[in-house]
Amino acid sequence: MKKPYISKNVIQRMPRYLRTLTELQKEGIHRISSGELGARMRLTPSQIRQDFACFGGFGQQGYGYNVKTLRDEVASILGVNRGFQMVLVGTGKIGQSLLENFDFESYGFKLRAAFDIRHDLIGENICGVPVLDCSEMEDFIRSNGIHVAVLSTNRAGAQRAVDTLIAGGIRAIWNFTECELSPGDSDVIIESIHFSESLLRLGYHLSNSASA
Repeated sequence: MKKPYISKNVIQRMPRYLRTLTELQKEGIHRISSGELGARMRLTPSQIRQDFACFGGFGQQGYGYNVKTLRDEVASILGVNRGFQMVLVGTGKIGQSLLENFDFESYGFKLRAAFDIRHDLIGENICGVPVLDCSEMEDFIRSNGIHVAVLSTNRAGAQRAVDTLIAGGIRAIWNFTECELSPGDSDVIIESIHFSESLLRLGYHLSNSASA
């Protein structure tokens, strides 16, 4: 059965819903209306209802949404309960910062290993994650059923790393290299994080604000 088309804008809002609903749970709020949720997220109640209707709809007329149930549904949509297996490639400043500060498991990703080419790091353990030689990467991915790679290498080695990851059977790459990377003929998903683009968007808004 063909899956229904979900727009990119709806998908981009789903992590915001998860974050907001998690905060509501922590505050001890058990029920919320589309109007109250919209006020928190600066969305209209209509937009919220339309977004959730893409996945079947989860509210009850006259009751609103059960916060825990809705959070669990959104988490399931985002794959939080799937236990995706992950590796990190490149343990420089960005890579180490992610290892030390980002809680991958709370978002459904199990970080199994990190890879690097620097001999002084190979064999080390960073926050419980072993650092292995990049020459072992393709075999490790294949033999351990790894789904996702975090890529934080330098620019020069980025595409070469992508080619190796794809050869190993990786399904998706979270790209922090600031490079435009090609998956070639594969159907590998590449989600690129461009810090510079985010900063430049901020610059645009500052330049075009009423007080500029």
